[in-house]
Amino acid sequence: MATRRLLGLYAHPDDEGTMSGAFLRYGAEGVETGLVCATRGEVGEISDPALATPENLGQVREGEMRAAAEVLKLNHLWFLDYRDSGMAGTADNNDPRAFVQVNPAEVVGKLVAIIRQFQPQVMVTFDETGGYGHPDHIAIHRYATSAFHAAADDAQYPELGPAWSVSKLYYSAFPRSAIRAIGAWMQTQDPSAGSSLLRGVDPEKMGLPDEQINVWLNVEELRATKDRSWSKHRTQMDPNNFMAKIPEDIQREWRSKECYQLAASRVGPDVPGENDLFARVP
Repeated sequence: MATRRLLGLYAHPDDEGTMSGAFLRYGAEGVETGLVCATRGEVGEISDPALATPENLGQVREGEMRAAAEVLKLNHLWFLDYRDSGMAGTADNNDPRAFVQVNPAEVVGKLVAIIRQFQPQVMVTFDETGGYGHPDHIAIHRYATSAFHAAADDAQYPELGPAWSVSKLYYSAFPRSAIRAIGAWMQTQDPSAGSSLLRGVDPEKMGLPDEQINVWLNVEELRATKDRSWSKHRTQMDPNNFMAKIPEDIQREWRSKECYQLAASRVGPDVPGENDLFARVP
């Protein structure tokens, strides 16, 4: 059997948390794992000013990402060296170095080069919403999806080596049932304690309907290691963040599973209940 390889493509350090359980599970089974990080999260939050400054946040977050990668035992980590574009509607969107300002063909070319070099059978990235609409999340979704198709086409980027056909492309999915549970809990809280990410948003328009999720990966036994990898992103761990205040029973329900939507397959459709990213992969 050929070596199996799993590639995640995300925008910022800590985005890999959406599939950290998959990295751990499949890595333990001998699958070679790799992660692409488009930016270093240069304009993200700083939970404690003692940890970083706006000037060195990118460097600090790269270190955090590398520490998390060690916990996840990733075999490969690539940074694309673009700048964090910031949240939608902010001035950082317009920085010429921002990820969203880059020529798409350039980014797709970089991803095609990685795909043809690494030769994964399975790729995972954000869905078209980027989870909650972050411009960089949406951008990496578009570029990764384009690269999935371009890498298999000899006529595209011929200078980057022989074509490679990835068997499956999945999108990280956040089940709507979890959105509803979090929304219901938020309704019981002081409005001032709510999240700007969810405030005013219809829960029925966020996440993916549960019935559209193809793979429900049980990662309950991996939660401690998942949490340890996440703890390396110290600059992003604000104890006052609303996510940290969600009751344990609600967190356990949605953090014990990772959900994936099959976006494209060259080996046939997923079978309900299969719950395996590598199902039918030769």
